[in-house]
Amino acid sequence: MSDQIDLSDHGPAPYVVNIEDATLQNTNYRSTLWTGSHMQLTVMAIAPGADIGLEVHEDHDQFLRIEEGRGRAQLGPAQDDLSFDREVGDDDIVMVPAGQWHNITNIGDVPLKVYSLYSPPEHVHGTVHETKADQEADPTED
Repeated sequence: MSDQIDLSDHGPAPYVVNIEDATLQNTNYRSTLWTGSHMQLTVMAIAPGADIGLEVHEDHDQFLRIEEGRGRAQLGPAQDDLSFDREVGDDDIVMVPAGQWHNITNIGDVPLKVYSLYSPPEHVHGTVHETKADQEADPTED
């Protein structure tokens, strides 16, 4: 890994980053790296046994890439119908269509390192959640 990367939100200014290094360097549950008018980039570190949390985005698609670790991706049309169920690992991507319930669970023994693109943005500019509990307590989060 190269030099330390500033993991703060650099949007909406033009931005270039080695996304693999940034994702692997991140130790927070979620750090927002870039927020623009129409898209957002976050990096995540999901602890072993933890998950992103079951959610749905009615109005936008989502792209997730696994940089490191092993996970279980579950998607489906309803909270109680996650009929798409796949194991994911290094270099896999998960494409989440708008309206699909989804969750990714860390099934490995090291933090699951993920980056995600939302279009439009999902989180407030500059969002950092050190832990999942921080995210759950954040009044700006649904």
